[in-house]
Amino acid sequence: MKELDTIEEFNEFINGNPGKIVVIDFHAEWCGPCKIIGPYIECFPNAPKYKDKAVFAKVDVDENDDAAAEYQVSAMPTFMLFYNGKKINFLQGADILRLVALIDYYVKML
Repeated sequence: MKELDTIEEFNEFINGNPGKIVVIDFHAEWCGPCKIIGPYIECFPNAPKYKDKAVFAKVDVDENDDAAAEYQVSAMPTFMLFYNGKKINFLQGADILRLVALIDYYVKML
């Protein structure tokens, strides 16, 4: 999964995928829940139900603190969903079932 290391990469990614749900995983290397949910998130880009409808990337909040600050990330993991460059929803915490339900909800609207 693509890691967005700068605010410029972040903005390019959320704005550069028109017509798709953009899912960003804000995480940290030291975050226990991030390590637990991480392997599941890595599978999302290859899921057939998201093909051509959603794209995924990660932001390490310690490496790209500009993006984390701009979107006021205060807990890890935080997952943010964007559509055409606009934030449409978010989820804090490592709840894989709620995350899948959230992504599926928006993907089905496309």
